[in-house]
Amino acid sequence: MTTTHCPYCALQCAMHLEPGPGGALAARPADFPTNRGGLCRKGWTSAEMLGVVDRLRRPLLRKDREDDFAEVDWDTALDYVADRLTDLRAAHGPEAVSVFGSGGLTNEKSYLLGKFARLALGTSQIDYNGRFCMSSAAAASTRAFGLDRGMPFPLTDLGEAEVVLLAGANPAETMPPMMAHLAAPRLIVVDPRCSATARQALAGGGMHLAPRPGTDLALALGLLHTARTANLLDTGYIAQRTTGFAQAWRAAAAWWPEQTEHVTGVPAHQVRAAAHMLGKAKGAYVLTGRGTEQHAKGTDSVSAWINLALGLGLPGRVGSGYGCITGQGNGQGGREHGQKADQLPGYRRIDDPAAREHIARVWGVEADTLPGPGRSAFELLDALGTEGGPSAMLLFGSNPVVSAPDAGRVRDRLADLDLLVVADFVLSESAAMADVVFPVAQWAEEGGTMTNLEGRVLRRRAAAAPPAGVRTDLEVLHGLATRLGQPAQRFPTDPDAVLAELRAASAGAPADYSGITPERLEAGEELHWPVTEGQAPTPRLFLDGFAHPDGRARFIPVQYRPAAETPDADYPLIATTGRLMGHYQSGAQTRRIPELAQAEPEAYLEIHPDTAARNGLTEGDWAQLTSRRGTTTARVRLRPDARRDTVFLPFHYAGAQTANNLTNPVLDPTSRMPEFKVSAIRVEPATTAQQGGHL
Repeated sequence: MTTTHCPYCALQCAMHLEPGPGGALAARPADFPTNRGGLCRKGWTSAEMLGVVDRLRRPLLRKDREDDFAEVDWDTALDYVADRLTDLRAAHGPEAVSVFGSGGLTNEKSYLLGKFARLALGTSQIDYNGRFCMSSAAAASTRAFGLDRGMPFPLTDLGEAEVVLLAGANPAETMPPMMAHLAAPRLIVVDPRCSATARQALAGGGMHLAPRPGTDLALALGLLHTARTANLLDTGYIAQRTTGFAQAWRAAAAWWPEQTEHVTGVPAHQVRAAAHMLGKAKGAYVLTGRGTEQHAKGTDSVSAWINLALGLGLPGRVGSGYGCITGQGNGQGGREHGQKADQLPGYRRIDDPAAREHIARVWGVEADTLPGPGRSAFELLDALGTEGGPSAMLLFGSNPVVSAPDAGRVRDRLADLDLLVVADFVLSESAAMADVVFPVAQWAEEGGTMTNLEGRVLRRRAAAAPPAGVRTDLEVLHGLATRLGQPAQRFPTDPDAVLAELRAASAGAPADYSGITPERLEAGEELHWPVTEGQAPTPRLFLDGFAHPDGRARFIPVQYRPAAETPDADYPLIATTGRLMGHYQSGAQTRRIPELAQAEPEAYLEIHPDTAARNGLTEGDWAQLTSRRGTTTARVRLRPDARRDTVFLPFHYAGAQTANNLTNPVLDPTSRMPEFKVSAIRVEPATTAQQGGHL
């Protein structure tokens, strides 16, 4: 039996892997603070991924995309890719090649991927799919607190609170074991959709606030206004531990409850009731999720929620606070160690000369040889194959053909590349477009570390060897780097050796892992970063001061602005997207698990019965949805509790059921987060040819 952690969300539930019937591994829950002996449906079935029928076991190569893939040996595949990268760099310079990573990669792989891009390729063109996930909350937390650790307190603290506000989060479906920590508090759920979490809130004496999509910022301003006029703010805390309240208040002063209702659709009496519930609680938390973050104003929206939390005196105290519910399995660690375009390991800024000097010393190179910042995720994808943009991409752990906004546009960009290389365990929708596919090990076949939503660093343990013919991502990077002229020792294949280097690279940085060792992890220590060498970990941040030089948190004045795209006569409805309990991310993994695929086999559309009737739709029909960017199809589900102006789609499906065919790639100016959550659309019955089809 091997004890490890689930491959899916950032809750990182602990599990035991043990041989089942026929010798295949089976997952069983393990007792751990985050999941307390529970697993969701995805966790219970996670070991089935190891043996899916279409798992890749040999590299695939084709020299013409009109041809079928041919299985080849590893030397042939690695030599081909290295030669093509060398030719493209010689012809067009190092910026002609690019790398796209993932918030699902281990800390070691995230670190080595960034090192590979900047040393072996010499390119600045690297980013990752976490830019589509937590980037707005990260930017808002950094400017408010001086540091981004999504949840700067242990998850177990939530159970001691009286009230928890969840803005744009639906953990009852996305991470069900988390709900054990939310059973005691009353919940205020902010979500346009009456989700499973919203229903639980109502059943427990809490509230569901259903704002018009794209208006969360206005609602947060309205709650701050109401809290102040009702004398619910902690004026002593504001004076002693913060700066900038006066400017933030000027931005909120016009948002009395009736004005808030006019813009958001949330009744004024609910705004007042929610402010009183939160403001009078002895212990309270404000938590944000993707629903409030995936907007072209996502950073400002999160800042508005943080301002509310600061006004109530919540952050930096035991029993209260603000936190971001991180989504991907290593969403926290993945954004800390160098696979973002603007960062070096340890959460160091790539444009900081001191940071560049430190990393250059660790890597044994001159600082001026390190590239500067590159393009953010969507900007990188959108530049592929264009004049001045990269002509090659190496893709690790991501499936942007399904997960990126304006997915049809991204498919076109990938198709225009001279070279697309994908490392995956199956032929995902993105891998199917590649020139070369490397078959790589899965989560239960390799070691490493992950950092969960609390900033807790966890030990991933291998329970089985990869199948014959399969290599780890670290081995792939080593094989390519050495062929590109890098010393072999610069790209280790042992995760513990990479961790040792990561410790040195992160030492003294905001995300300091220098005290995190395999021995401490194996001993079961609870290591929440920062963990400096010889010092105790930090499960609760900010108790003695925030990470700004003066120790004070910053109120950030933010102004409401409408969504980048609003309904009109041609596109009269709003589409918003989200996750389902049984599927994960682009669905490339979970759609291959029979139990999960059978439970939710196709995309569906949640729509109010009146809205459906006006558009000629009834329960079970196939509908076609059209935005300014593309179309998708989905099966109709009537929801009397839905907003009449809004429809909901899950984003786990591919082909003609890809929800991101609709979504808007306009970017937040600070975080570069696309506006996934608001798309103006029209809906109509699908033709027979369109029903459930695939691109």
